[in-house]
Amino acid sequence: MDTIFSPWRIDWVERNPAEDEIEGCPFCVLPERDTDRDSRILARNDQAFVILNNYPYNPGHAMVVPYEHTGEYRDLDEDTLLGHSRLLQQTLEALDRALSPSGFNTGYNLGDGAAGGSINDHVHAHVVPRWRGDTNFMPVIADTKMIVEAVDDTYERVHEAFGTLPDATVPGPDQAVEL
Repeated sequence: MDTIFSPWRIDWVERNPAEDEIEGCPFCVLPERDTDRDSRILARNDQAFVILNNYPYNPGHAMVVPYEHTGEYRDLDEDTLLGHSRLLQQTLEALDRALSPSGFNTGYNLGDGAAGGSINDHVHAHVVPRWRGDTNFMPVIADTKMIVEAVDDTYERVHEAFGTLPDATVPGPDQAVEL
């Protein structure tokens, strides 16, 4: 038998599930918390923020989320679209600096769940870093995806990289980088 060693999972096993529950839309609630690190928010501008996915496809799997609560991409105004797109560009740059992936998958899950999204009523763009050879036999044979780095460790690396971007302001280690 092969053993998959993932000691960071103990935090998940020992957690209090009641503390994970969020009243309301997580993309509306999380940016309002006092500490961005606890919410895994990496960076912000006036229109949107970047958050690491709690259940990543790969290390660095982030989402760029407009503050405006809508599930309809076509409802976003011009300023929101521009700010969101600019933050998406900066996210690609920060992930390049932090993780040096070979490429990215980016996209949206729009609609009532048929598109595969778990949060359908708040538009957000997924950014998934990819590396040559990051897909192996595990998903095909064992229906298992290997994540090679703990999300909190990825947060450290990507948060630091956002801080190196032009015009970035780093208010502190527990707060999102301001762009």
